[in-house]
Amino acid sequence: MRALAAARPLFSDLPSRLRSWLPPSSSSFKTFSASSSSPPSDSDLRNQSRGGLPRFFSDDLPSRKGGMVRVQGSEFWHMAKVLRLKAEDRVELFNGKGGLVEGCIQNIDKTGVDFVAQEDQKVILPQGIQWQVFAAFGTLKGGRADWLIEKCTELGASSVTPLLTERSSIISDNRVDRLERVSFAAAKQCQRLHQMVVSPAVKFNTLLDHISKSKLCLVATAEATPLLNAVQSSAKESSGLLIVGPEGDFTKKEVEMMLEAGGTAVGLGPHRLRVETATIALLATLVMWSDSQETD
Repeated sequence: MRALAAARPLFSDLPSRLRSWLPPSSSSFKTFSASSSSPPSDSDLRNQSRGGLPRFFSDDLPSRKGGMVRVQGSEFWHMAKVLRLKAEDRVELFNGKGGLVEGCIQNIDKTGVDFVAQEDQKVILPQGIQWQVFAAFGTLKGGRADWLIEKCTELGASSVTPLLTERSSIISDNRVDRLERVSFAAAKQCQRLHQMVVSPAVKFNTLLDHISKSKLCLVATAEATPLLNAVQSSAKESSGLLIVGPEGDFTKKEVEMMLEAGGTAVGLGPHRLRVETATIALLATLVMWSDSQETD
């Protein structure tokens, strides 16, 4: 990914700018109990979004204290065979949609675990701008695409969509399936409660439709305004698009079409960046920027 060479380095004054962005509270979630509408304290938010208990995925969650669900498959294997948990051990279940419930293992047999809730289910709502990443990473090899998906998951991207362009025109369906598994594992590791969506690849013309419907769309490309300068004048929105081109960058025609559709070109410094590096640099900077908007 080739970046703007003529502009001053983007990150030369980044530490001082980031200090002005950092919110006074480390929490980035809102939460409420299924049985209560009272607002939680900051400590409640931190405990509920990043608890100390082992956490496992389940499509079904008990909504009330005392409710029970059965956990089977790979999550059962992880509980019983990897962590060797036993009856009465406390764990948490989440559903990838913000639902979280604390409880304990009531029974373990050869096919599954019976989980009983010790409190009502909580629903934690995502905060800040929901970034949708479109990146042309179909040609990446050697685990680089896995790394991109893993880090986007950890940083809180709402979705990642492989982008098909003139210089990156193919990605296999099997690879997308693998990337979904990578994202799921990363969500568990970082204790993220909203699972990132790995969408099927889209063609460039479809991307233009997304850009035209978005109020906030940033396109990483050469010869553009430095990112931090560009976002200072951006209006506060609930979602936004981040677009990163392939190895060798977008063609001149592709850039022109994206800007005509409503995108804003942004530069990522003076050096040529790999696709995955540009994606993570763009996302990480904007996650911190959007978090700072929540405190304004």
